[in-house]
Amino acid sequence: MPLALLALAVGAFGIGTTEFVIMGLLPEVAADFQVSIPAAGFLVTGYGLGVVLGAPLMTALGTRVSRKRMLMLLMGLFIAGNVLSAVAPVFEVMLAGRVVASFAHGAFFGIGSVVAADLVAPEKKAGAIAMMFTGLTVANVVGVPLGTFVGQSAGWRTTFFIVAALGVIGLAGVAKLVPEQPKPEGVRLRDELSAFRNVQVLLAMAMTVLGFGGVFAAITYITPMMTDVAGYSDGSVTWLLVLFGLGMVGGNLVGGKYADRALMPLLYVSLGALALVLALFTFTAHDKIAAAVTLTLVGALGFATVPPLQKRVLDQAAGAPTLASAVNIGAFNLGNSLAAWLGGIVIAAGFGYTAPNWVGAALAASALALAALSHHLERRATSVGGGSPTSEGATFDGARAAVSTATPEGAPVTVGRR
Repeated sequence: MPLALLALAVGAFGIGTTEFVIMGLLPEVAADFQVSIPAAGFLVTGYGLGVVLGAPLMTALGTRVSRKRMLMLLMGLFIAGNVLSAVAPVFEVMLAGRVVASFAHGAFFGIGSVVAADLVAPEKKAGAIAMMFTGLTVANVVGVPLGTFVGQSAGWRTTFFIVAALGVIGLAGVAKLVPEQPKPEGVRLRDELSAFRNVQVLLAMAMTVLGFGGVFAAITYITPMMTDVAGYSDGSVTWLLVLFGLGMVGGNLVGGKYADRALMPLLYVSLGALALVLALFTFTAHDKIAAAVTLTLVGALGFATVPPLQKRVLDQAAGAPTLASAVNIGAFNLGNSLAAWLGGIVIAAGFGYTAPNWVGAALAASALALAALSHHLERRATSVGGGSPTSEGATFDGARAAVSTATPEGAPVTVGRR
């Protein structure tokens, strides 16, 4: 693997830390600003929505400059957002800082995924993407637990100053290690938007929203669940987050390894098992050991879906991958926002801190159903077209044509490139 992947992983480490560390500090932030836990959950929802909006916007702006320069600009935006969060005098300002930082998230991972995939041979693309995302998962083993410990000991503002410093390191890594690439030639926003006419791209993104949203339904409120339900002390949250992070690392590596070999079977197994484990979490959360084991499995199964989902979008949007890749990162965070919001609703309704697990199980099961639909449509298109789908996949028009095996004149229908 090229050394440049290390630079992308360093940037991903900083972004992953700021995205996830808020879960461990939610009670401290809520108490400081005198808001409820569900209200503080909007720091997760706001971040996720910022990624959804920022991913296409920043990626579109990125077509005007080289990918390396855009990655550096995104890290600068990330630093500014975290500094604003650290100095926020009121809750609304901190929320604004989270949104500013989130604008860097989707485009960084979207552009970074394209850069990572271009650095290696075709049969190693998913592995290269997984290597970049390793920075995100390692953040949950090192950055998030350490940030939680520091935040509980020295104040949550200190944590966000440290996260900003991580952004500075990430910026330096990109500047030093990522090779200079020319500005993308002939790339037009219209061409990039054409990928969203592909029904398979949209289905993959919907799977992303629902599947990874299932993870966040539980993880957003993991601190009160582990302390109030399982009976752990506040100080134990740090090592519990380490277990979650270790699960993420393992799942990401397994997902990266097998996504190049058996992408759809991997999605079936990981999404199905994730739905089951999240449902069981409602019961295992009442026992310390069982809760810790289940938390690790949630991390592993959740991140086992990341490389295959990202690779599927890149494969299906091969003609215009940059925007689709970034928007899919936004889809991960749209799922995070949706899950955090739904989890807050069931908690506020009085169903308790374990109720979000049921929400997560339902979301993951819905993603599994979409995976089955996507695979069915793909096989139907292949059968009708008499071969493998083209790199663009089946468009909406093609998907509708696949319902019939012949044109009105009796000629076979070919699904794929129009």
